[in-house]
Amino acid sequence: MRISFRFIRQFALNLAVISALACTVAAQKTNDKCAGLPDYQNLKNALTSVVKQGKESNSGLGNQEWAALVNRDGIVCAVVFSGPDRSAEWPGSRLIAAEKANTANALSGPDFAFSTANLFTPAQPGQSLYSLTTSAAANQLAAFAGPPEAFGQTNDPMVGKAIGGVVVFGGGLALYDAKGKIVGGLGVSGDTSCADHVVAWKVRHELGFDHVPYGVAPGQNDNMILDIQNGSSGSGFGHPTCKGGKPPDEIIKQLPEKFKTSGK
Repeated sequence: MRISFRFIRQFALNLAVISALACTVAAQKTNDKCAGLPDYQNLKNALTSVVKQGKESNSGLGNQEWAALVNRDGIVCAVVFSGPDRSAEWPGSRLIAAEKANTANALSGPDFAFSTANLFTPAQPGQSLYSLTTSAAANQLAAFAGPPEAFGQTNDPMVGKAIGGVVVFGGGLALYDAKGKIVGGLGVSGDTSCADHVVAWKVRHELGFDHVPYGVAPGQNDNMILDIQNGSSGSGFGHPTCKGGKPPDEIIKQLPEKFKTSGK
């Protein structure tokens, strides 16, 4: 049986069309699942703008950052980076950002917001949420899918998939829309965990998804609580201060005043 070159060429063209249609359908389904959340470009613009403020404003080392958004079902909606290319950020922080977003969304509710920073002390040995970090492993098929050239692009392999994972240090915040409805989570990673929290707080504020109903921090919000003394947190929800780079304590303390959250 002889197969002509024309047949092979036509078959290849048909296959390309089918693949393109499949990608279009998949992208549409993802868009439907992420309706109401900031899109890729808005997230990238907000992250880049905040990171450009530098370590004097954000604390830490002044590094480039990754950010990720998940919807209320934990489906990744966008993954972005702030630098000129993906190599300008810590490679491991891409997944950490997505896991932070998942954690903040998964453990916050309609009337109560936990940041990942608020979970540090409860997740320690002897505390009420000890072993939390082993409760929900990251989805390996999403986390390490390829190609790497797509990481941080609109077609990042994590987009459209549930990422899972639990992180209990700063950088993850729940997202609440203008009506006070929880709609997902934001994760930022790539610097000290304190700087990640500051950047996430500012990005959420810039995007307008900080209508937080209630939280454990002073002022009834989900800010990082730096109250650990001699290994003990007075509030029970404390996070250690971060060493390296610009000290974070005063910057974090002033976040709710400079970038107010607004509840229901």
